[in-house]
Amino acid sequence: MAEHKQRSAENQQNGAADHQHGPDHQHGPDRQHGPDHDHANADGFSREFYDQRYGSQSTLWSGHPNPQLVVETGSLSPGSALDVGCGEGADAIWLAGQGWQVTAVDFSAVALQRAAQRAGESAPEISGRIEWLQRDLSDWTPAQHSFDLVSAQFFQLPQSQRLPVYAALARAVAPGGTLLIVGHDLSDQEQSVRRPPDKHLYFTAEDLVQGLPDPDGWEIMTSTSRPREAQTADAQPALVHDVVLRARKKA
Repeated sequence: MAEHKQRSAENQQNGAADHQHGPDHQHGPDRQHGPDHDHANADGFSREFYDQRYGSQSTLWSGHPNPQLVVETGSLSPGSALDVGCGEGADAIWLAGQGWQVTAVDFSAVALQRAAQRAGESAPEISGRIEWLQRDLSDWTPAQHSFDLVSAQFFQLPQSQRLPVYAALARAVAPGGTLLIVGHDLSDQEQSVRRPPDKHLYFTAEDLVQGLPDPDGWEIMTSTSRPREAQTADAQPALVHDVVLRARKKA
């Protein structure tokens, strides 16, 4: 579930644009990665499914970092970061280039191999800041209070899976650290862009805020649905919206 970003649901049934894991995820015209995948979830998308999907093309995503990651973290002081559903590694490589020590997690071995190869083409000081881990968030939980930044881009999951997984990601944030969750807005279904058809895979920023463990222990820095220019599958311009939550855990 890691990369597919449990975007899965999204990418899977649509074809993501770029991301990392997600529908759009770092990946394609609308990359953004997305939520790129959703690994072995209730919809039956397995690790093998994603390995085959990644293996079917030399590149699935755009290779650019997700735009909301750049906007929301560009002013933060680098520290330790967890990139959930890292896919082909664009976000992790960008973060490492900003000075972050990155743990990049996905459950597709093919995606991780490709990501590591691309990182190896970067400067040694960048590739040396990234640890690639093959993990499935359905049975792996990051250590609590361990990361200065936890980023989940377009990690679209059914609510029954999303609530416990996102709560675990929130607990992994160190005091004073940042939780960044980005997803596709339900209104995107009205646009001619690839998005998951299942409405249960979508959420609002308010949903994310309400799902935070220890709600009084967070300072909400960003809670919005932000417009972004994208492209349809036939390269026509489109306006989509990204759900963005950036929350700072109080020290």
